[in-house]
Amino acid sequence: MTTAPAVDRPSAWLEIDGAVGVLRLDRPPLNVLDRAAQSALRRAAEQAAADERVRAVVLHGGPEAFSAGADIKEMAAMTHADMVRHAAVLQGAFDAVCAIPKPVVAAINGPALGGGCELALTADARICGSEARLGLPEILLGVIPGAGGTQRLPRLIGPAKAKELIFTGRQVGADEALELGLVDQVTPTDRVLQTALQWARRFEKGPALALHAAKTAVDQGLATDLAAGLSIERSVFAALFATEDRLTGMRRFAADGPGRATFNGR
Repeated sequence: MTTAPAVDRPSAWLEIDGAVGVLRLDRPPLNVLDRAAQSALRRAAEQAAADERVRAVVLHGGPEAFSAGADIKEMAAMTHADMVRHAAVLQGAFDAVCAIPKPVVAAINGPALGGGCELALTADARICGSEARLGLPEILLGVIPGAGGTQRLPRLIGPAKAKELIFTGRQVGADEALELGLVDQVTPTDRVLQTALQWARRFEKGPALALHAAKTAVDQGLATDLAAGLSIERSVFAALFATEDRLTGMRRFAADGPGRATFNGR
């Protein structure tokens, strides 16, 4: 297992466990995402994206809290001009996580609020503990979610449900989050990370290029109309016919049936 040095460790960093990268938020007690943490998050996400050893990623804030969101004291001191300059930086940090070209799962314990909830929304799946709390309370501060919440949440759970959560700023517990489709699985609190790692390890020996293509087709397709989405699908589908993994998968299927291929990511 490869970890960041303990001395001067950043508030977000990548730990490599086999072929799984664990992107850890490390700003106790609540992993508040100040500007330094946002920069560290972007660097760790870009590292996870570029490292060929990493086949899947787990976002984890620790056993007590995923993230309580932005540093409100820091934001309160910012002017309009400050935020005009910083808003793109804020969204860019979260976009970097969303753009990781590998399966990503958020392992959520405790609060995932505001920016913490928005960070969880960048993942491909969300697993939370039974005592987790999720929500976008920005409206209670006189603002709205600014790190993707108004865009990613409606795409995940539908506009009506998303508006209700955004308009009221209320928090939901694990069971309601599951019912809404905000999370995909609820586990006992002490099993969240283990369950997320099990989810990620399914892709350790998978066809990395095909997984990237699938994620690209879904994510980019959701951002456009059906005809454009089908065009994206055609493009990435055809491109896979230039890969070794496609040859390996089809030849092994023809010889031995499904699920027998060993892929090399090329």
